[in-house]
Amino acid sequence: MLIGSAPRCFALVPCAGVGARAGVGGPKQYHPLAGRPVVAHTLAALAQVQRLEAILVVLSPQDEQFEAAVPAFAGERAWVARCGGATRAESVLNGLAELLARGAQPHDWVLVHDAARCLITPEAVDRLINACRDDEVGGLLALPVADTLKQEQAGRAVATLDRAAKWAAQTPQMFRLGLLMPALRHAGDAVTDEASAVESLGHAPLLVRGEAGNFKLTWPEDFVLAERLIQSVIAS
Repeated sequence: MLIGSAPRCFALVPCAGVGARAGVGGPKQYHPLAGRPVVAHTLAALAQVQRLEAILVVLSPQDEQFEAAVPAFAGERAWVARCGGATRAESVLNGLAELLARGAQPHDWVLVHDAARCLITPEAVDRLINACRDDEVGGLLALPVADTLKQEQAGRAVATLDRAAKWAAQTPQMFRLGLLMPALRHAGDAVTDEASAVESLGHAPLLVRGEAGNFKLTWPEDFVLAERLIQSVIAS
């Protein structure tokens, strides 16, 4: 692709984690929900977004499960790279380098999405693309915080925090490859999402309203809720 042509959109799914907090006896991306692994639901939703040029899944170099677990992930838009790192930031950085090696350009958009947000909808991804494609910075799906926020100390609430103008970050998070790569390098491995890396360079990502169902499977009870929601959709 030549520089100056219309930017394309690529999805990047870091899928190299071990899921230690999930309590499901292994990497949470392979835990079964409604008969399919978590990541299979995630990738099936992304595959329905026609404006995605390709979906790159970043796996651990030691991963021996993916192809057997997600046999439907195939075709010219389905890319896999075993270049995951020790942290999310490292996995995403390595994935960005892989995209460049496969022909992506610095002005192309990259939508980074958590493998464990398996209830993402194609409509939400399209909404993010529509909102960000002409933006100078890019942005992310997020939801305004509705709950009262407490500051904890030794297991007790010691203060109530102002929730005004507070948003809970979700994914995908959509930034140009040429901005995201130096932002992650600048921010270091401690960053937990791409938007905070971009913020560290002085930019203000756009907040695009997400959906309550687009939660990240982190704790054992999250898997129970996700199973119920998937089954309810199947039954309807």
